[in-house]
Amino acid sequence: MRHRRRPALAAASLGLCVLLASATQAVATESASEQAGPTATAAATPLTASNFRYTLSETSSSLVGALDSALPNVTVGAVADDANRTPSCDSAPSVTHRTAYYCWNDGDQDTSAWYPQGITTSSDAYGEGTYDGKRINLVSWYDHADDGIDKGVRISVSNLSASASAPPYRHILLVEPSGTASTPSYKPVTVHAGGIMWYGNLLYVADTSGGFRVFDLDHLWRVSTGSSSAVGRQPDGSYHAFDYKYVLPQTAKFTDSTAGGYAQLQHSSVALDRTSSPDSVIVSEYRSAADVDAGAQVRTIRVPIDYTNRYLKPASDGIIKATEAYRTDLESVQGSTAINGEFFFSQSDGSDHSNPNSDGDLHTFAAPSGSIVRHGNALTVGAEDLSYDPTRDYLWSLGEYPGYRWVYAADASSF
Repeated sequence: MRHRRRPALAAASLGLCVLLASATQAVATESASEQAGPTATAAATPLTASNFRYTLSETSSSLVGALDSALPNVTVGAVADDANRTPSCDSAPSVTHRTAYYCWNDGDQDTSAWYPQGITTSSDAYGEGTYDGKRINLVSWYDHADDGIDKGVRISVSNLSASASAPPYRHILLVEPSGTASTPSYKPVTVHAGGIMWYGNLLYVADTSGGFRVFDLDHLWRVSTGSSSAVGRQPDGSYHAFDYKYVLPQTAKFTDSTAGGYAQLQHSSVALDRTSSPDSVIVSEYRSAADVDAGAQVRTIRVPIDYTNRYLKPASDGIIKATEAYRTDLESVQGSTAINGEFFFSQSDGSDHSNPNSDGDLHTFAAPSGSIVRHGNALTVGAEDLSYDPTRDYLWSLGEYPGYRWVYAADASSF
C-alpha cells in the first residue's frame, strides 16, 4: 500500500488520471474482489509497446572513482557475513501454496519509521542462484521521514545461506554521489523504491515518476558510524550515512518517456524475467481504486535487458523500447513478474488484519489473449513486490504493515 505519497508522486498520479478506463473491467474487478479462489475477470488489452521508451544517463565516473579512492570497498558477501540483526517470527503467514517464509527482528517488524516495499534475490542476479557464493535476498524500505529527516531508501541484505528460516541481515543505505572529484560526497536517494531488481552487479530501483535508478554493487563502500543525523562528507573529511555502516551508490539512471500520445508510465514495481529470450524486465503501475474509478489506466510492460552490460537493451534503431505492453486496469497492483509468458500481479486489498478478505490477491494472465484470473486471498495483508526464483520455483513477496511483515515464497507452478 502507498501510505503518504511524496509530492512528485501525487502530481504524477493526478496527471495520469486523464485516460478513460473500461467500465466493464472495473465492474468485473470489483465483483471479483468479494470472492475467494481462482476467478476469471476480463482480458488485458494489448498496447503499442514501442511507445514506452528509456534514455540512459550515467553518473560521472570521476566522481565515483574519487569516492572509490576515499572509502574502503567491500563485497556483497562481506556485508552478508557482517549481518547484525537476527529475525524471528511469532507466527506463520497465511499464503496459498506457501513454500518458505521468514521475518525481521522486533524493531524492524514493528517500526513505522520505515516501510518495506521491493524484493529481489541472488537468483535474479545470476542464473545459478547465488552471489559471492551465497543465497541472498534484498529488500527495499523507504523512510517515512517521521523525524523530519528523509533518509531515503535502505536495502536489507539477508543471508539465506546462513539460515533459510531466520536469515541474519544488515541494512545498507542507497546514496547518490554529489560534489566534485576533489571533494566528493553523496546524498540520500529519496524515492519510494516500490520495486527492485538485481541483475549481475547492478541493482535497479523503481523511481515512480522517473523510471529507474541503477546502483553498482561493485562499488559498495564502508563509512563511519556514530551519528544518526549526518550523511555524506563531513567537515573533518569523514563520511557518514545516518549511522549505517555501508552505502551503495547510484551509477546510472534510465529516464522513461512515451510516444504516440501515451501518458507517462508510473514505475511502481520492477522484476526480472529470466524465462524470456532475451532476459527482460517487467514493470507495472500502482493505481488506487479511486484512481481507476476516476479514469486512470493501469499498464504493465516488458523491456529487454542485455546480459553483457546489465543495461536495458536498445532496439536496432538505438532506442530503448518496450517489446510487450498491456492495459490491465487492476487496482492496487503492488508487484508483478512474468514466467514463461504468463504474467503475475500482486494486489493489496485493505488493511483490516482481522478480516481474511483483506489478504492480498494474486492475479495471473497468460499473454497475449488469456483472461486475467484472480486467486483470492492468496497473499498476506499488505502484499507488495514480486520476484521469481526459477532455481526453486519460488514466487517471493512480502508484507509492508507493521506487525505483519513476513517475507515469503509460494510455489509458482501451483497457480
